[in-house]
Amino acid sequence: MNMNTLRAITITILFSTMLLNGCVSLPDAHDYSEFKQSDPRSILVLPPTNQSTEVVAPFSVMSQIVAPIAESGYYVFPVALVDQTFKNNGLTVANDIQSVPVSKLYEIFGADAGLYIDIQEYGTSYVILSSDTVVAVTARLVDLRTGTLLWQDTARASSAETKGNSGGGLVGMLVSAALTQIIETVTDRGFEISAIATSRLLTADLHNGLLHGPRSPKYGQAVTSKKQ
Repeated sequence: MNMNTLRAITITILFSTMLLNGCVSLPDAHDYSEFKQSDPRSILVLPPTNQSTEVVAPFSVMSQIVAPIAESGYYVFPVALVDQTFKNNGLTVANDIQSVPVSKLYEIFGADAGLYIDIQEYGTSYVILSSDTVVAVTARLVDLRTGTLLWQDTARASSAETKGNSGGGLVGMLVSAALTQIIETVTDRGFEISAIATSRLLTADLHNGLLHGPRSPKYGQAVTSKKQ
């Protein structure tokens, strides 16, 4: 066996070992020490800021954001009540609301933590041979009692993830892309994709999501290594 063959076999073994280890566990990208120390029981979801051009984006994302948080074991302040409270205090713009001092938010609502959301992408776009609906969301969880950043991450979902090859040659692909854009725009496919993105971002059972809250039977368990 020559040196080149031996080197090739060694590289193959090392690569295979890395793949096997990758299947067993995923490295934690987050430091959850502050999160664990804070141990929040209730979360106040603030109206999301919107970097996209779609005016419906905040409403779509907000309607989907509560479920994964509640299912992860936290009490989530009712969105309608929170919205009305801000309006009663003259705050109607998400940027202004997210600029309110954490001490003031804690004084008004008494929530342990606040979730700050930013919509980076939302909507359907036509790109030559394909048309996709994309939702990308960033969130950070802040302790409202101390102002400490507990957790932050970004997630993205696309309708392209569930599409197959349309076939039919170049003309068929162009027609399919145009029709997809029309259908997904008219039906606001972003609502459905928002559910995927927010679940991917916040669900405690997914890699780098929230920790399991006190209302979850998995409360206090080690950080999961699953990834969606």
